[in-house]
Formats: sequence, structure tokens, C-alpha cells
Amino acid sequence: MDQDNTSRGDDSIMKLDRRQVLKGMGLLGSALAAGNVTEMTRVFAGMEKGEGGKATGGLPHRPLGRTGVQVPILVLGGGHLIKQSDEEGTKIVHEAIEAGLTFFDNAWDYYNNRSEEVMGKALQGKRQRVFLMTKMCTHGRGKDIGLLHLEQSLRRLRTDYLDLWQIHEVGCQDDPDLIFRPGGAAEALLQAKQQGKVRFIGFTGHKDPAVHLNILKHDFPFDTCQLPLNVFDASYQSFERLVLPELTRRGIAPLGMKSLCGKGEPIKQGVVTVEEAIRYVLSLPIVSLVSGIDSREVLRQNLAIARRFVPMTEQEMEALRRRVAGAAADGRFENYKTDRLWSCDRPEVEQRFGPLERM
Repeated sequence: MDQDNTSRGDDSIMKLDRRQVLKGMGLLGSALAAGNVTEMTRVFAGMEKGEGGKATGGLPHRPLGRTGVQVPILVLGGGHLIKQSDEEGTKIVHEAIEAGLTFFDNAWDYYNNRSEEVMGKALQGKRQRVFLMTKMCTHGRGKDIGLLHLEQSLRRLRTDYLDLWQIHEVGCQDDPDLIFRPGGAAEALLQAKQQGKVRFIGFTGHKDPAVHLNILKHDFPFDTCQLPLNVFDASYQSFERLVLPELTRRGIAPLGMKSLCGKGEPIKQGVVTVEEAIRYVLSLPIVSLVSGIDSREVLRQNLAIARRFVPMTEQEMEALRRRVAGAAADGRFENYKTDRLWSCDRPEVEQRFGPLERM
């Protein structure tokens, strides 16, 4: 059964009054209909200041869609957590919690499962202070593999429930059919939620906006959707232009990722600054931004940016899009949309992750 935040989770991740959420979603819908991105972000900013929504450590919070929960606008990404060492990963987790960054991301396969193990160990005695997310890595396989991943993730994270569980890396054209077939991964989400092992459910992907839209056409009761958003995406196979408005219309909480394009190449090449990149995405109508943090220095940098965040105006956003348009049009900084690492050739997928027949 679903657990509310009064019994599970720290006081810093607060419940919202239902009327406040519905009012905010109504205003958000009006802004969406008018095509006003800045107004949509302003609505989110207003909801940050609602009853119970005061930030911890000066970090703003936003409502997680229609769930009645508020979360920080930054998420600590598990994909980079132990890039330097397990010890550094533990120190990042502890410092993040004390600083008010209490939304934690992970996935079953990160660092061959070690990211979950390190995070789980670091969260001992602190679990109730965080909003904890991880993901099943079924890649077209079915319900039983998903539920197996859940049990393994819970054990590694040393918890008996997740706040959010998502299907990881949805991006192949046949993924919607495989996810929603009888015995597919969607059934794992529903069963886990019914059993009280997860509070909220969603899906992620960063390859093709059309696949996200085809997933959404199934009208499944997703609470969240994680998608790549950055100033370069606006000009190439754009999730911002195609998927984000549909999520907002449906009341599904958008979680941004890849604000620095995955490996930070546009930062290294001086095309944009870290603050411009992060501020642009936080100025979109999203709930939170999953941020790849591999050191305490990066943690402190990103926390400082989030604490002083002021939404860009639509004019500022358009000026930044125009400024990077030449470097954005061919997708050079978004190779996760085209790289063969994310091949959708089923024999290759099965070679990497196992046969689809494994249910």
C-alpha cells in the first residue's frame, strides 16, 4: 500500500496540501496552453513557498507532480557517485544530506551494482532523511526480471521500500510494446506499488522523444518521467519541445538530466558555463534536475548554483539557445541520442543484458 510522507521520509521532504497541488497544476496548465515557459517556471517557484515547502539548507523545493510530496530541485545522481572511490562516494552522500540535498538517484546496474551498495551503506541511520530513487534495468525483459532487480536493489540500498522506482533507459522503438505486453515491466511497477515496496513509479530514457511519447500514449499511471534537458536539446531531437509539454499536461512530474550533456563537453570547450547550463534547465517547468556529482567540490558548486537560482526570462533563454545553435544543430554534444552504445538492435541488446524470453 502507498505510504505518505508523514510515516516515511524526513520532515524536510514535506507533504503538500492537496488543494495547493491542484491549484498549482491548474495554473501550470494555463501557462502551458499559452506556451509561456517562464510563466510555468514562475508557477513552480510559487509552489516552492507553499505550506510545508520551506527549503532545507537554503535549497528550494518543488512539488513532485500530483503526489503531494515536495523534493529538492537538485537530485544527487548515482551514476557518478563513486567515480573517484567508494570512500569519496560515502563522503558525498553524507555532506549532501547535511546540506539539504536529500533526493537521491541510483540504478540497479550503476558501476556493476556497486553504486547502490555504497549509497546503501552511507545511508545507514539516515534513510528516513532522504527521498530515495532507483531503477530497474530490464531493457525489454519482463515483470519477473524487474521484480528481481527490485529485491536486489532493496537489499543493496539496505531499505525495505523505495520512494521512487523507474524503468531505466527506455529508448528503442519496440520498448513500449515490450513494457506493456502481458508480463511486461509495467506490471512490475504496479505490483511493487501495490505491495508497498515503492511509493511512486516512473520511467527514464534519453535516446528518442518519439519513444517517450509512445510510452505516454498508453495512459499508464506514471508519477514521474526522467528525460534529458539542456540548452542544446532545444535544437536537436528535442525532449524539451516534444515531451516536456505532454508531461506537464498529464500532471506527470518531469525530472531533468544531462544538463551538461553527460560528460560536460560543452563546458570543457567553453560553449556554456556550468551555471548557465544548470540555470537554463532549472528555468524549465521541471521538478528536479538529476546532477552528476563525483566529488565534494562539484557538490558544493552545484548546491551554490541551486541556492542562488533565479529563473531565466524567456528572452534570456532564447538568447542562450540562439548563442549555442551552431554547436547544437548536429547533436555533437548529445551523443547519447545517436551513439551505438545505446543500440536498439535486439541481438546486441540481448547479448548485453540477456534474452527477452527471461521473464
